[in-house]
Amino acid sequence: MSLGDDPEGSGGYGGTGQTRTRYPEGTGGDVYGGARRGGSRSSSRSLITVVGVVVLLIAAIAFANRGGDDPSSSAEGTAGQPKATATAPSGTKPVQSDPGLIPTGYAHDAQGAQSAAANYAVALGSADMFDKAKRDATLQTIITPSRTASFQSTLDRAYTPAFNKNVGLNENGSTPAGYTFVSRTSPIGTKITESSADNATVEVWCSGLLGMAGAKSTNPVTNSWFTITMKLEWADDDWKVVTQSQTEGPTPVPGDDTASSADDMAKAVDEYGGFTYAR
Repeated sequence: MSLGDDPEGSGGYGGTGQTRTRYPEGTGGDVYGGARRGGSRSSSRSLITVVGVVVLLIAAIAFANRGGDDPSSSAEGTAGQPKATATAPSGTKPVQSDPGLIPTGYAHDAQGAQSAAANYAVALGSADMFDKAKRDATLQTIITPSRTASFQSTLDRAYTPAFNKNVGLNENGSTPAGYTFVSRTSPIGTKITESSADNATVEVWCSGLLGMAGAKSTNPVTNSWFTITMKLEWADDDWKVVTQSQTEGPTPVPGDDTASSADDMAKAVDEYGGFTYAR
């Protein structure tokens, strides 16, 4: 329930659904002229309306805030499976993390697995993955210990000098002077397809940005849509990635928005930070 919801279906505060204006007699419709009549009754009615609005707001805020403490607000269905509204917020408080670090410390349940998968998708799609030292640090944080070395080896073979050059970077993964490299992943929603006490398979539907913002860039920033599937396991008191794969879509029909200039895109990337995702 949001603050704008009307639980009685009245269409307005006070339960009437209507607003009536009474003009003073003998004014010819001039709301500013003539003597006021029934002032005491009007004042009482206004006071009741104001009090009613305040009560509704307090009730709505209390209802919204109680989700974090009420086990019945969980998004899980039977056998740990999500309800039909798989991307609806659960009310569970988001994981705590320090600025600039990948969020860790998720709940040992289906909601925690989905939160972990969403945040790990962001990390795996970030510009840090093009830097060897930062990539290794990311993998150490999110990959299950038994698979970390394998992931590092596989990605070292993928992020080659030729690949870096293909996306507009220097061969060592650094950004050419005068340009802004953009690589961002934004989860749209998550769902669990399999789950048990210590294992979960989570699909994360994402939108991504990739390219080089700059006046003479031959690799402009483009948008893509894809779904990441992660198999997670509970290890070291947290959810960790065991395997990860990616498929295209679902992709919406492109809109009629005009593409921004390279300067506007670079400015947006510098000024707008990312989010911590939680179910």
